Amino acid sequence: MALNITYEARLVQQEPAVGAGVQILLLALLGSVIGLGPAGWLTGLTFAIATWAVLSRALHRSQLRSFGPANRVTLGRATLVGGVTALVADSFESSPPVTLLVALTTVALLLDGVDGKVARRTGTSTALGARFDMEVDAFLILVLSVYVAMDLGPWVLLIGAMRYGFVAAARVAPWLNAPLPPSFARKTVAALQGICLLVAGSGLLPHTANLAVGALALGSLLWSFGRDVLWLWRTSRRVVEETPRSGTGDREVRELVTTR
Repeated sequence: MALNITYEARLVQQEPAVGAGVQILLLALLGSVIGLGPAGWLTGLTFAIATWAVLSRALHRSQLRSFGPANRVTLGRATLVGGVTALVADSFESSPPVTLLVALTTVALLLDGVDGKVARRTGTSTALGARFDMEVDAFLILVLSVYVAMDLGPWVLLIGAMRYGFVAAARVAPWLNAPLPPSFARKTVAALQGICLLVAGSGLLPHTANLAVGALALGSLLWSFGRDVLWLWRTSRRVVEETPRSGTGDREVRELVTTR
């Protein structure tokens, strides 16, 4: 039994390495098609190595016995995001192939909801898979905001940086780490960010229209984050107020925070 577990663990650890290999193949393909420059190659390789290292460590800590089909879909999306990242990095040195960038981004966005459906249908939903999916989404939005900011201005960077700012703030204010209730509005706003940034970066609309699209994305994101932060703050205050009266211990307080 121990040998089987060890063998399964090794198989799981091979998945990130395969993903890194596919990422390098995609970079080689981009290099042959558009002549990817040094900045694009360096950024793409860095992304591939970082993804392999972080995912391998997460798999080791989670001790998953199977990588799962949903995580493979997410890993495929991460590979596309690596390609987009390389193209955006290359755009600082030369004019980017907008059509190719839009194509890779479109496929990555379309696959966004596929991994979740696969996980539910195959019964392979895991906390690691959900976190992996979220991090890939967040990084794609960050990269797209960098690309669009080159045309619309640095204010667009707020779209990509907001989630990371929230994570940083949670280190200072632990009450921001409490789980949020499911929200269709939050999911809609999150999906809207990628679509708006894709449209603004495609060059299909006039500059004024792109400004409006970017403003819509940022405004909706500010509303979504503001609503969630307010909910978390009210929940944390309610817990603090109820604790002295009920005499609950740390375990009970945590239950109050996570109860919806």
